[in-house]
Amino acid sequence: MSNTDFTQRLRELMQQVGVASFRELSRKSGISERQILQLRRGKIEKMRLDPLLQLSSVLNISLSELVDNFSGVKLENGTKSANPELLQQIADLQTEYQRSQQQLAQQQELLQQEFQQSILQILESLFLQFPTAAYKAQENPQLPAVKIIPLVQKPLDQLLQAWGMEAIAVVGAEVPYNPQKHQLMDGTLAPGEIVKVRYTGYRKGNKLLYRAKVSPV
Repeated sequence: MSNTDFTQRLRELMQQVGVASFRELSRKSGISERQILQLRRGKIEKMRLDPLLQLSSVLNISLSELVDNFSGVKLENGTKSANPELLQQIADLQTEYQRSQQQLAQQQELLQQEFQQSILQILESLFLQFPTAAYKAQENPQLPAVKIIPLVQKPLDQLLQAWGMEAIAVVGAEVPYNPQKHQLMDGTLAPGEIVKVRYTGYRKGNKLLYRAKVSPV
């Protein structure tokens, strides 16, 4: 491989990560094939650092290894033949990238905590009261179970509303059979025949999440 043609080296790295063509590499990395051509021709020092970082991610190598492979620059122990400005830019970018990754991890953790907190607020009555109600039901088998239902139903309804989910049909309802939103539990029916809802289904806006399970009347 010549000093100005790194095509074969790039193909070897692409093969290791299952990238079959330069077009696919362009698509996965989000950089143009023209920039990839610059890399192949050994003009890495003329490329911006952001595309280099994207390429290193797709090729599953560090930024240092990328520069080392395509410019002859030694960023580890050894002779540094690149200009000092490029080396400093790379070092700065690596530091900034690590800082960004840490910030992203912190943001994800914060979002997860906020999500859990919002769910806890919605289901607070269920978490706090249901165990006591269940205990009392075990102590007194004669206690009507219907009294426990509101403890579950209200927070469930609040949760579905918060998530923008809507029940397709009420359990026990008798409705015309619609294969697009109903799942027949047994037998065969033609659309429009009356069925009874056994398990409710859900949708979110125009998107069907779960079909309601139904059976012939």
